Amino acid sequence: MLEQLAEPLLSWYDEHARILPWREEPTAYRVWVSEIMLQQTRVEAVKPYYDRFLEAFPTVEALAAAPEERVLKLWEGLGYYSRARNLQRAAQVVVERYQGQVPASFEALRSLPGVGDYTTGAIASIAFQLPVPAVDGNVLRVISRVLCRYDNILDAKVKRRTEEELRQALPQRVGDFNQSLMELGALVCLPGGAPRCLGCPLHPVCRAAAQGVAQELPVKAK
Repeated sequence: MLEQLAEPLLSWYDEHARILPWREEPTAYRVWVSEIMLQQTRVEAVKPYYDRFLEAFPTVEALAAAPEERVLKLWEGLGYYSRARNLQRAAQVVVERYQGQVPASFEALRSLPGVGDYTTGAIASIAFQLPVPAVDGNVLRVISRVLCRYDNILDAKVKRRTEEELRQALPQRVGDFNQSLMELGALVCLPGGAPRCLGCPLHPVCRAAAQGVAQELPVKAK
């Protein structure tokens, strides 16, 4: 079923993807910084911080060598400061262990401080085109609705199953596909019972839309 998503999603993404600074030159470092900043933070809020941060620290080496106070000063206002500390620690690991080159390996990326499964999947697929999924809350919401599933998306087992199902359905343009799923969740398949189903490229194959229950999904039970 999920292999049917790639063609309509990628066509939609090619036409509707937002122009974002980290998409203009999706190197591993730039994608990595953007993904860490975007955790718990809205895209519009991140943009000016991202530009200033990259101007101050254009390379992994520059970030690794910077005084921590300067890193935290440029992060000021984004909150969740452990993200900034982990990002710098991870940059130092990349310099020490990988000669300043962000590793093109899922396992190596995943071992860096502050880099979880989703962030690893995003960097690996967008920067290196490695065939791995990147499943965040947006993606879980989209897949729950497309498949009309009432499973609790806060359950780790549900996330793992979704990752495995998407892994089997990844097209050649894996980075764009992962971004298209996230973008759809951010712009169309909205949370809070307000999906814009009629403007959705997946509407023809979405089971929740067909059954008129998209607003009930996904299920999030703590």
